[in-house]
Amino acid sequence: MNNYDPSAGAVAGVAALFGVLLIPLLIVSVILIIAYWKVFEKAGKPGWAAIVPIYNIIILLEIVGKPSWWIILFLVPCVNIIFAVWTTNLLSKSFGQSEGFTVGLILLPYIFYPILGFGNYKYMGPAGIPGGMSPIDPSVGYKDPFIPPPTPPNPPAPPQE
Repeated sequence: MNNYDPSAGAVAGVAALFGVLLIPLLIVSVILIIAYWKVFEKAGKPGWAAIVPIYNIIILLEIVGKPSWWIILFLVPCVNIIFAVWTTNLLSKSFGQSEGFTVGLILLPYIFYPILGFGNYKYMGPAGIPGGMSPIDPSVGYKDPFIPPPTPPNPPAPPQE
């Protein structure tokens, strides 16, 4: 008689499904690693740092202009989500992009990191300000649109003779 094990077909089916899902995942992962590598090189850092697990976060913190001790904050549960989003926002600002690009980097990293890495975006310094981050005074150059400008005083009348 034939010794057919019905579970062998199930194992083969699971292995095939695993292979079908694993190959695209590997392709996308390699594309993401290469894009991350290019982002690091654009920022003047070694590209190989993108593949070293903890070191890549330290280099990313240097790129966005934050201190290296922030790595500890990435290890604290729940706090790490906030600081990861903040760091991603600073990364997009460092390349001159807006918060919309940050949302893309967070929600669609498989699309936006290659755009950032392979596109013609330039690294503008930590958080996009050349020379580092400095506080911006919002009151400098502010003009209230609802208050009309003051009228200049009337010139003095010429002396009469």
